[in-house]
Amino acid sequence: MELRARDHVLELTTALTVVSLAAVFGAVLGAIPPSVVPEAPATLLEAIPHINAALSTAAIVTILLGVRFIRQGDVGRHRAMMLTTLGLFVAFLVLYLYRLILVGTADFPGPETVYQFVYLPTLAVHILLAIVCIPLLYYVLLLAVTRSIPEIYDSAHRRIGRIAASLWLVSFFLGDVVYVMLYVVY
Repeated sequence: MELRARDHVLELTTALTVVSLAAVFGAVLGAIPPSVVPEAPATLLEAIPHINAALSTAAIVTILLGVRFIRQGDVGRHRAMMLTTLGLFVAFLVLYLYRLILVGTADFPGPETVYQFVYLPTLAVHILLAIVCIPLLYYVLLLAVTRSIPEIYDSAHRRIGRIAASLWLVSFFLGDVVYVMLYVVY
């Protein structure tokens, strides 16, 4: 019996989502001990939030370009931009989880009122959107890589991709807002 990824996109999406979220929640909840990752110099650990802000900003640009290219009918450039965005996201996530495992979360240095009414709601929406995006991104990615271009147009890629790109864009933007509140404003 031949197993083909194109026939199991939902199952693969589910499996990849479960593994990804397990890794994220494992790091966030402290289930991954710092001893399992190599220690980096303090200067690198301190630079990670700034690197991640640059990666997020670059991802915003590549998402917008990807949307522009597909609206112009340029599938090749759309694909290049969306795969670049995926690479930026993976780099962001690896660096974020690495720092989280070794250092923990960053404390908000600003006033309590801003923390309670601006920072936490912004962070919560950012995190929620990032979690919701994971299965959507896997789904559209698996559709894109398991089908020819004409077949993609007959799939849910376009409909789900619009939702995924919109949510991903907002999540990256809110991540930059969180960064600005943590490292620039306060």
